[in-house]
Amino acid sequence: MTNGVYGLGRFGAFWAELLSRHFPVTAYSRNPERAVPPGVRRVSLPELFQADIVWLCPAISSMDEVLTEIAPLVRPGQTIADTCSVKLEPSRLMLEKLPFHASLLATHPMFGPDSAKAGLKGLPVVLHDLRQAAQPLAFWKQTFESLEMEVLLLTPDEHDRAAAYTQGVTHFLGRVLDDMGLKPHPIATRGYQRLLDLVQQTCNDPFQLFLDMQHFNPYTPAMRADVKRSLERISARLDTPDTDR
Repeated sequence: MTNGVYGLGRFGAFWAELLSRHFPVTAYSRNPERAVPPGVRRVSLPELFQADIVWLCPAISSMDEVLTEIAPLVRPGQTIADTCSVKLEPSRLMLEKLPFHASLLATHPMFGPDSAKAGLKGLPVVLHDLRQAAQPLAFWKQTFESLEMEVLLLTPDEHDRAAAYTQGVTHFLGRVLDDMGLKPHPIATRGYQRLLDLVQQTCNDPFQLFLDMQHFNPYTPAMRADVKRSLERISARLDTPDTDR
């Protein structure tokens, strides 16, 4: 099973290196200055599409442009899999722009270079047969489970509804805490240190990823409204005497 990875940003490089531990992997980046991980071979865009499966790892906001670029290169029977942190909009674009002769697999490895430092065991990955991808889905489900990942079969809508909170709120609060300028201190409690860990985990990723997760998931506005209402309720209790009576 030959694998191609389109995009060598922070996640793309991580994903290419991870796959290269088990499969032959080629990679392409529009930015020639992007480093290629060990075990991965840099190729031209046409050569990338000689792979059995091509994993798309660009910014969510660039998916429209990327899909237009690659559509003429997709071969009959080839599998195209996106790895975007939101699923509804990328899935819509893939169905619209990629030829019908390709298998389309919607995926989201819900981890990255930071959260996978301690290993892959128990880390969740979402899969969905977007179009004609029953066989690739079965193969990758078995592969990921053999690596002790937790495979979840969710539709794009089910994913985005859940991710608005399970992932979106994490990144939102991480950015808020980072904006507050929290710093380590000798008297810091373990709870405070966990908040600093949250900042590091979320803010190591490009700010564009944060923007895209908030803008392209249709369920994140409700999440942010819930956060705002909760802050207002807690603040109101602090401002009102004897609220616990």
